Amino acid sequence: MKSLTNALKVRASQGKQFIPDVRGAKPIGFRGLPVISMAPCENGCTACVESCPTTAIELEPFGLDLGRCIFCDQCARLCPQDKVEFTTGYRLASNTAEGLVVREGKSLSPVASTEAIRKLFGRSLKLRVVSAGGCNGCEQEINATTNVNFDMGRYGIDIVASPRHADGVIISGPLSTHMAAALDLCYEAIPEPKLVILAGACAISGGIFEGSPELNRSFLERFTPSLYVAGCPPHPLSIVNGILDLMGHADGKW
Repeated sequence: MKSLTNALKVRASQGKQFIPDVRGAKPIGFRGLPVISMAPCENGCTACVESCPTTAIELEPFGLDLGRCIFCDQCARLCPQDKVEFTTGYRLASNTAEGLVVREGKSLSPVASTEAIRKLFGRSLKLRVVSAGGCNGCEQEINATTNVNFDMGRYGIDIVASPRHADGVIISGPLSTHMAAALDLCYEAIPEPKLVILAGACAISGGIFEGSPELNRSFLERFTPSLYVAGCPPHPLSIVNGILDLMGHADGKW
C-alpha cells in the first residue's frame, strides 16, 4: 500500500505528461524562429555569411532561408550588430520553400489550407514516413509527434505502416540516390489524392549535403510538396502545428 501511495505522489508531482494545447505550448531552451533586426549591417561585414555552413544567408536584401538553416546559431553569435536573434517560436512551416525566407520586418509566410484539403483530410490524415537518407534526427522527432507528450493522433493524424493506407508521405533526409526508387514506389502506392510533406532542412534543400553527387532530388522536380517544415531537426511542435494548419484546424486544444 505504501509503495502505491509513493507511486501516486510521484505521478502527481510530474503533472500532465501530455501537452493539452499544442498551439499555446511554451518550450524551454528551444532555438526556433529567428527575428531579423532592422538595424543596418556594418559596412563590408560578411561574418554571418562566411560562418553559415549551408549558404542560408543573403545580404542584399538581408534574408535567412529557414529551408537551408540548420539553426547552428553561428550567425547570431558572430554578428556585431545582433542582426539575427533566435527565439523559441516553433511555428516554422510554410506552403512553399520561398515562404520560409525570413527578412527584415517580415517573418515566414504562414501555412494556408484549402477547401479541398479541409474537406478531404480535415478530420483524418494518415501519413507514411520515408527516411530518404536521413541521419535519424528528423525521424526521431517525427516519431515523437505520436508519443504521449504531443499525441497528434488525438487530431486524427496518424503514422501508418503501409503507403496503401496513407493519404500522403512525409519525407525526411536529403533524398539520397539509394532511396530514390523506394521513394517513388512508396508515392505511387499511395491512393489519389495525396499530399507531400517535407520535414527538416535536408529534405527541403539538401541541407549540409546539398550538391552532393550521392543525392537524387528529382522526386521534388516532379511533385510539389504541400507543406515544408523547417528545422534541423524540426521540433515535434513545429511538425504538429504545421500539419494542423494545413488541415485547416482553428486550434489545437483537446
